[in-house]
Amino acid sequence: MLLSEYDYNLPEELIAQMPADKRDNSRMMVLNRKDRTISHKHFYDIVDLIGKDTLLVMNNTKVLPARLIGHKDTGAKIEVFLLKQANFQNQGNNCWDVLIKPSKRIKPDTIIKISEELSVRAIKRLEENGEWLVELIFEGDNVLEILHRNGNIPLPPYIERKLPDEDLKKLDFERYQTVYAKDEGSVAAPTAGLHFTQAILQKLQENGVELAYVTLNVGLGTFRPVQCENVLEHKMHSETFEISEKAAEQINRAKREGKKIIAVGTTTVRTLETAFQKFGCIKPCHDHSELFIYPPYEFKVIDNLITNFHLPKSTLLMLVSALAGKDFIFEAYKEAIENKYRFFSYGDCMLIN
Repeated sequence: MLLSEYDYNLPEELIAQMPADKRDNSRMMVLNRKDRTISHKHFYDIVDLIGKDTLLVMNNTKVLPARLIGHKDTGAKIEVFLLKQANFQNQGNNCWDVLIKPSKRIKPDTIIKISEELSVRAIKRLEENGEWLVELIFEGDNVLEILHRNGNIPLPPYIERKLPDEDLKKLDFERYQTVYAKDEGSVAAPTAGLHFTQAILQKLQENGVELAYVTLNVGLGTFRPVQCENVLEHKMHSETFEISEKAAEQINRAKREGKKIIAVGTTTVRTLETAFQKFGCIKPCHDHSELFIYPPYEFKVIDNLITNFHLPKSTLLMLVSALAGKDFIFEAYKEAIENKYRFFSYGDCMLIN
């Protein structure tokens, strides 16, 4: 498997910079794998496309305000991007694995001042790509309150924001988060879920669709680019996930009863498929996933998928290619470009049946 086989050309103007005016107004491409047809809908049509004998599984993780902008004592601007909490020498929740840009200007014990109440101390370099272990220095013990006052929503680099802009900051805090987000722990949104509204979730339930929630804290592993031409040499970063007793019971029962299981987003897929790979069924667990899904992977849990359009050469594009077939996915992406669909995190989506 060569990385170049998963490349495609995307006009820059099709990269969505803003969310749709309403969450459910996004366009939705529907792929039917059985007869290899493509149709064009809007997300609000989902209530007519999902049957009652269906379990819809969603990732209810919540995005942290993980992007910190600060300065060294020289005045140099430094960006600190929180990845995950790190247990370092029993220092509680103050130590984090982060990305620092530009990292070449950083040495151990460098202090980056974020605000009057928050500073970051570099402890040690973890990788040459800018990954560091750092300590957050602040008064008090509630790190989430500190981050909410000082951090920014960690939008992907292809969404360009000039900081600070309070109106856009407020928009991103609301819209780069699913309506069912629960526990903060992710540095990126499970974007397939951004299209759902509470009204649509309620309507689906009224139609007999069952809802289940799992949690995968989206980290670097989901979005880190593949840098080796031989795709099989790529190693996924570990991401933590949790499946509750209730969710495990719902999923196992749905499998027994022959219900269709639709995953919302690739992170949900990786959660369910990792659990099944480890246990042979879905068990309540708090675990981690390093699962890299690519053709010809055989899916054990999910039947269908709701997902956004993914970057060229990405592990996510390989995952959807494993589900729908690489040729069919690339045919769909070509049609999406011709029809000026909006791509990536704030963009449109597809339902793979």
